[in-house]
Amino acid sequence: MSDSASLPTKIYHPISIALSTLLVFALLFIFRQVDDNRLTSWNWAFAGVDVSSIIIILIIGLIAAYGLSRLSFHERHPFIFLTASSFIVCYLLWGAPEVIVDVSRYFTQAKHLNEYGVKYFLKEWGNDINAWTDLPLLPLLYGLIFKVFGENRVYIQIFTMFLFAMTAVCNYLLGKTLWGENTGFNAGLLLLGIPYLLIQTPFMLVDIATMSFLTFSLYTFIMALKKGSKWAIISSMAIFLAVFSKYSTWMLLSVLGMTFLVHLMKPYELLTPPGSKLHISIARLRMRCIKNASLTALFAGIFIGIVILLKFEVITEQINLLLTYQKPALKGWSESFISTFFYHIHPFITLASLYSLYAAIKKKDMKYAIISWLVFLIILLWIKRIRYILPIFPMLTLMAAYGFQAIKDKQVRRFAVLSAVVSSLIIALFVYLPFLQKMSSVNLMNAGKYIDALEAPAVKVLTIPSKTLTINPAVSVPVLDLFTDKDIYYDYEKITPPAKVKTSPLRFTWSYKNPAYYKITARNAPDDNIPIIIITSGQVYALPEYVQGKIKRYRKTVEFDSTTGFFRYSPVVLVYQPKR
Repeated sequence: MSDSASLPTKIYHPISIALSTLLVFALLFIFRQVDDNRLTSWNWAFAGVDVSSIIIILIIGLIAAYGLSRLSFHERHPFIFLTASSFIVCYLLWGAPEVIVDVSRYFTQAKHLNEYGVKYFLKEWGNDINAWTDLPLLPLLYGLIFKVFGENRVYIQIFTMFLFAMTAVCNYLLGKTLWGENTGFNAGLLLLGIPYLLIQTPFMLVDIATMSFLTFSLYTFIMALKKGSKWAIISSMAIFLAVFSKYSTWMLLSVLGMTFLVHLMKPYELLTPPGSKLHISIARLRMRCIKNASLTALFAGIFIGIVILLKFEVITEQINLLLTYQKPALKGWSESFISTFFYHIHPFITLASLYSLYAAIKKKDMKYAIISWLVFLIILLWIKRIRYILPIFPMLTLMAAYGFQAIKDKQVRRFAVLSAVVSSLIIALFVYLPFLQKMSSVNLMNAGKYIDALEAPAVKVLTIPSKTLTINPAVSVPVLDLFTDKDIYYDYEKITPPAKVKTSPLRFTWSYKNPAYYKITARNAPDDNIPIIIITSGQVYALPEYVQGKIKRYRKTVEFDSTTGFFRYSPVVLVYQPKR
């Protein structure tokens, strides 16, 4: 079945694709100064990397991709292949530390649930539990995971791995529903062709989950329009999950409105089974579509409305903060579209997406509006921060899969798709991952492992602010807590924030509230001889006098001070143990 306009097959000869893949990598590397990504800029990530070894690995990967392209078993078993490949790739990236400081918020909220229960969490979220501009769903789910399985990062990573795999499967189902099996499979597989997306999967953040729930809500909404009944309930729950994952999804859920309009305009094509001989009037099909959409909206509205009413004041304050702080500040937190769509998304995906627009217009394919709406919206609103547009990546890979259908030779098409995937996997595993493991945040991960090996049942933590006061060092304590099973005691002394904090992307760190479970009381007072952990923001060559007084009877046993020098969040961890 033809999904889009045809192009001369000879252009896509495997040798040409392999050479193009190598040429693309070479060009991106040569002009890596153009990449202004704030986390894994090629200009930073390739510093000290032996590029010749990466090229050799890439050549080996392309040979493997060519061999795989001659087989068809993965396309015959899409659920198994997409799920297994997603799990394997996510697992290989588990060694990355938590490099984005926002994790401290999500961990702290989740730990409150683990320590004090669901009832306390629901009552105090936004009050005693500082919620900043976060919505409660993901901290709630993370807290439940801690409650059931234990407070260990690996369980969060398993959950995120499942969500990523679910996104790939949902993308497959979306593409299959709209255009066919092959488009759907390639759309799911091409998610592995976005290296920036891959390196987000080990983190205890909300971005992967938001992407997953948004994609799930779109698929279930299409099914609800087609079949109504139980799918309306499932769709409403999916929308509920997306709404309370992250505030940005409120705008992105406009894709459901576009989906509804397209189904109204093409009822026979989209609302009846392929090859159906049922003679139903267009008016009747449209009324059924309106009924199913209304039913879904009603259920979703009830579920969402209950939560908003219960937390109306908190949500109102958060929205006000988003409008007065985050929206204006977003202009200074952006990255270029060239960086996002060529360096951190494989260029084959971007170019295939651009071609898909031409193909869809030529075919007058209204269904294409469903998958392209969010991409156009991001460009129209000029949202250039990659973390904010991450949830639309499945739509981009659907567009790319649509564009790849122009390659009529199945084997050549497979090789083109697999070349993009293999190239991106190599970048993620052999460039991004080692770079992340050199960041200062790895000090907290390594310190946590070291502390777990100590005989002491608990540790005391002291934090020392940097002279520049760009970040409140107190937020490093929850991150350390994520990586250790030991009890932590931390007596937080509030620090006056810098004058420019109102426009800083790290402003949330200054709203830190020390949780009760870190405070020393008469009931939980620790032994005076437990280790002392000192966390500094960057290198500190002379400890303050008040700190020196607390470690007089201690000796420094280890210092974790890895750094790349590129980031403001640069925790250094010193471990002191009692003198024997």
